[in-house]
Amino acid sequence: MHILIAIVGIVAAAAFWWYRIQYMGKAAGEVADAIGHVRGNIRRNAMRKKSAISPVTAIDDPVVAAATLILAIAAEDALISDELEERLRLEVATIAASDRQVDEAVVYAKWATNQVADVPIVIDKAAALLKDKLSEHEKEQLLGMVQNVTLREDRHHMFERRIELLRRKLGLIVRD
Repeated sequence: MHILIAIVGIVAAAAFWWYRIQYMGKAAGEVADAIGHVRGNIRRNAMRKKSAISPVTAIDDPVVAAATLILAIAAEDALISDELEERLRLEVATIAASDRQVDEAVVYAKWATNQVADVPIVIDKAAALLKDKLSEHEKEQLLGMVQNVTLREDRHHMFERRIELLRRKLGLIVRD
């Protein structure tokens, strides 16, 4: 009989500790989830603050930076028409990895362009990101994209100066 009581005691103790370990595991999982939520909130708040300072400073994707730069130069003295947006989409599609990335880049570019009134600031910030990430050929391709999106009849009086400024900021030789 005492052997049976000992076995029942051992099983009861094992069940008790098994239950306690399971409970502690669930508690640890909930703590990890809470930490993940807090980290996410901190990152989102940091991004919001950064975006509030300047939407162009918050850009970390070269495709989004290129789209914002192109649209800022093309729409400096004009409204963003559906035709201009479509030309931008076609140009961004040549460098984007997916249709989703094209959509994100164009939407962010439209928003950022409306938020920042000074095109030289957009050129400064976006070119700083793109200068180190693009090869010489890709930089020339970017300049071509700006010219393709902006039709000759739609080019404003500052267009050539903006292109020269972009060339300098990208570290390219400025043509005479």
